[in-house]
Amino acid sequence: MTEKLAALSALARHPFPEREAVLQDFYQSWKDEPLVVDKWFALQAAAPVPDALARVQALYRHPAFDIRNPNRVRALIGSFALRNPRWFHDASGEAYAWVAERVLELDALNPQVAARLVAVFNRWRKYDDSRQALMRAQLERILAADKLSKDVYEIVSKAVATGCSGQ
Repeated sequence: MTEKLAALSALARHPFPEREAVLQDFYQSWKDEPLVVDKWFALQAAAPVPDALARVQALYRHPAFDIRNPNRVRALIGSFALRNPRWFHDASGEAYAWVAERVLELDALNPQVAARLVAVFNRWRKYDDSRQALMRAQLERILAADKLSKDVYEIVSKAVATGCSGQ
C-alpha cells in the first residue's frame, strides 16, 4: 500500500486522463480503511492542479467525506488550505470564501476543529494587498457570524487585530 500511495501522490499532481481512473481504483481498493481514505483525500487536496478548488469542493460532497469527522476535515480542507498554497491563495479569493464557509459550518459542530482550521488566515498580513483584503474580509465575515464559539472568536479576533494570533 505504501508504494501505491506514493505513486498515487505523484500521479495526483498531474492532470492527465488516467488520473481519475487510478484515483477511483485506489479508493475502491481501500475504502474500508479510514486512515488510507484520509490519505486519499489529503493527497488530492494538496495536488497543485488547476482545478484544485473544484476538486476539493467535489470531494467535500463525496460519500466518504463527513464534516463531523475531524480527521476527514483535516485531510481534505486542512490539506488544501495548508499544503496547496498556489490554489488556496489564488487571486480570485474563492478558496478563502469557501474555507471560511466551512469554518462557520464546523463552528456549530466542533468549535475546536473550526478554530484550528480558521488559523489558516492568521498570517494574512504576510501577503500582497489584494490577498490581505480578501483574507481580512473572510475573517470579518466569520467574526460577524451569529453564535460564534469562543474558540473561533478568540482566534479570529486576534488575527484581525494583529495579523497573527501567535499560533
